[in-house]
Amino acid sequence: MSTFTIAPEDPRTPDVVALLTRHLELMHEQSPPEDVHALDVDALTAPHITFLAARDDAAGELLGVGALAEIAPGHGEVKSMHTAAAARRRGVAGALLGRVVDLAVDRGYARVSLETGTQDEFAAARALYARAGFLECPPFGTYAASPSSVFLTLALAPR
Repeated sequence: MSTFTIAPEDPRTPDVVALLTRHLELMHEQSPPEDVHALDVDALTAPHITFLAARDDAAGELLGVGALAEIAPGHGEVKSMHTAAAARRRGVAGALLGRVVDLAVDRGYARVSLETGTQDEFAAARALYARAGFLECPPFGTYAASPSSVFLTLALAPR
């Protein structure tokens, strides 16, 4: 099995744009329009967001993406988690999530939260977050309660 590296990357890189475009398409296919909270490429370049890409060490192929947004002092949000279809079941999503959480800890955040879907298509994502210790919480930030969304949070211990 090949190895991969996760590092900050410009979301405007062509293969990243293609993966993010697919991510947005899927979100619109699987969720009502008012419950699609995925960010577009321009939004992912905002200064309060750190965007990460996982790339295969041998071929440089893009395997997945994820981001950490600071939404309030001491509070981060996981955004734009997506693994390329060909790279699934290789540990990419778990490694990306781990790196996002590590960034939040390094920044001294007290917690990191996220929103994901309640539909069956999001079951693997919900299982990933549960394995990482995320627990259900009320809507946070600017989110509103919705039957199509579940809100999760992870309390972080300082290092």
